[in-house]
Amino acid sequence: MPTCLPSVLRRCHACASGRFRADGKFRVNAHHKLLDAWLLVLCAGCGATAKLTVMERVRVRSVRPELLDRMHANDPGLAADLLQDPVLLRRNRVALDWSGAWRLDTGGSDHLDREVVDVAVRFAARIPVRPVRLIADGCGLSRAEVERLAEEGKVVSAVRLGGKVSDGFTFTLKR
Repeated sequence: MPTCLPSVLRRCHACASGRFRADGKFRVNAHHKLLDAWLLVLCAGCGATAKLTVMERVRVRSVRPELLDRMHANDPGLAADLLQDPVLLRRNRVALDWSGAWRLDTGGSDHLDREVVDVAVRFAARIPVRPVRLIADGCGLSRAEVERLAEEGKVVSAVRLGGKVSDGFTFTLKR
């Protein structure tokens, strides 16, 4: 589950840094009956502000009042939801860096003593993580050990363990 907003990977025009941080602030601008809305992000290097376009030249009547209220209130939950939107990321040509912005809740470690453990992994948000890393962190193993167990057929999953996933998956660990 996420612990904070991820870093936005984008080149800064002022200092050439590659990281921005979102703090949930929005800017909404009206042009007669048209609205523009941006999510503001701050450069991690120099503090310069950049704007990620949320809406561009949208008619006021087509925007839900609740959404507009959340933008005016600088709702950090709305910022988190928008940063999860692949259309917004693609439109603004940015990527996200989730390192240090998520944690793993295992629900206890009493299940690890069994001979065969069936585990279902659920994501609270679309955070791309390598399954090997999740299995290693959740089971108290090293990543190399998880990879060795996968080669031996003692860690079995329908998803590819070497790539990244952001949807739920299941795996079986045999001791």
